[in-house]
Amino acid sequence: MHTVVVGTSGTTAADVIAVARDNARVELSGEAEAVLAAARAVVDDLAARPEPVYGVSTGFGALATRHIGPALRAQLQRNIVRSHAAGIGPRVEREVVRALMFLRLKTLCSGRTGVRPEVARTMADVLNAGITPVVHEHGSLGCSGDLAPLSHCALTLIGEGDAEGPDGVLRPAAELLAAHGIEPVELREKEGLALLNGTDGMLGMLVMALADLDRLYTSADITAALSLEALLGTDKVLAPELHAIRPHPGQAASAANMLAVLQGSELTGHHQDDAPRVQDAYSVRCAPQVAGAGRDTLAHARLVAERELAAAVDNPVVLPDGRVESNGNFHGAPVGYVLDFLAIAVADLASIAERRTDRLLDKNRSHGLPPFLADDAGVDSGLMIAQYTQAALVSELKRLAVPASADSIPSSAMQEDHVSMGWSAARKLRTAVGHLTQVLAIELYAATRGVELRDGLVSAGASRAVISAVRGAGVGGPGPDRYLAPDLAAAESFVRDGRLVAAAESVTGPLS
Repeated sequence: MHTVVVGTSGTTAADVIAVARDNARVELSGEAEAVLAAARAVVDDLAARPEPVYGVSTGFGALATRHIGPALRAQLQRNIVRSHAAGIGPRVEREVVRALMFLRLKTLCSGRTGVRPEVARTMADVLNAGITPVVHEHGSLGCSGDLAPLSHCALTLIGEGDAEGPDGVLRPAAELLAAHGIEPVELREKEGLALLNGTDGMLGMLVMALADLDRLYTSADITAALSLEALLGTDKVLAPELHAIRPHPGQAASAANMLAVLQGSELTGHHQDDAPRVQDAYSVRCAPQVAGAGRDTLAHARLVAERELAAAVDNPVVLPDGRVESNGNFHGAPVGYVLDFLAIAVADLASIAERRTDRLLDKNRSHGLPPFLADDAGVDSGLMIAQYTQAALVSELKRLAVPASADSIPSSAMQEDHVSMGWSAARKLRTAVGHLTQVLAIELYAATRGVELRDGLVSAGASRAVISAVRGAGVGGPGPDRYLAPDLAAAESFVRDGRLVAAAESVTGPLS
């Protein structure tokens, strides 16, 4: 099994995906162990002094003015975990919880948090045992970190609350730890706070969304090319010299992908044959511009994610010179903004895909295709209601594009008076990514059907490969009635699992 070694200088998106989705093992580097011990010595020294230090010998948030004596500090750290584990609602997905824990471990290993090495080791042990704390949908305002979600994870570390075992069964955390030979952590000064005070949940969801959207943007270029082909559109608008004069890199990449998919097609360029058209509709002609803008948005979001993956987010932090200082680095604005930006781009990409689908189904605009791509229009409705489903998804995507990060609601007796709502932005984006997958699956269903109906004209090699793979996956099914009950779930799986991209690349070579 692949092993991810956590050091002192952050981590990579690939490591997050490996741990969250592929159950990679986690180990601490020797350097991380040493840095953890050195930072802890600083905290122990401060804890022994009579002067109050925030997070070490004081209360938290609006209660930071109270000095806490040594006899109550262990209880203080346990209590902050217990009191902050106040999430509610449906359980968050296992991969999100694993990403959340792994990213918190990454920050612990930076040496900036002041926890003991055994705290970090226990978190790694829990991940390696396949134990997943129960984390709930609601409870983070995205400032002072993802407090409730991280608190539920910390609750498992101290042997309290419920968690899911590697067998998927929910049990008391204490039972699961004991079954895997893991000792619950006895928290000391600063450690409870250090386990809670990060933007790890929203960052983990951003990293996974970026991985998914990389695949989906390539998928969108493929489905757009298939729709262009089915509509007898022209590929002249994809010429590199046209995109060079508006030098957005994402636009050029999308145009190049579409051109590669259409290489060798006899269906393109027939827009003047029977029904003269000066130009193709915007949803066809401007596909690279819309998808390209989204690609450039991905590039910006990836830059933000890379910076966050290299960051150590906590409050207070132990600086290299030994100072322990309060700060505001836990504010989720940098992550929240790009999560919302991506939701806007996703909604627009889905919207233009739906417009192409609708054009394929409308006999007045499809240039010779049967109404709704039906075998016997009137006797059956073809893909009419599949487009209804697509339209419903696009409508919800527009609602999901309303930014969460533009909102703020004060908390903690006005001490925490401006928050990011970044966790909410991340949860919205996860839903949006799923909807986009479904929208593209429906366009794929319609576009491959449209290409097949162009009798006497030869489609591109890539589109033939895609159609063959789609049919081989059971999308469309055998016989004349194969479109009467469209298997949209199979089409969705074909897009989500990357088989669409793989089928196209078997002819085109690597796409961007």
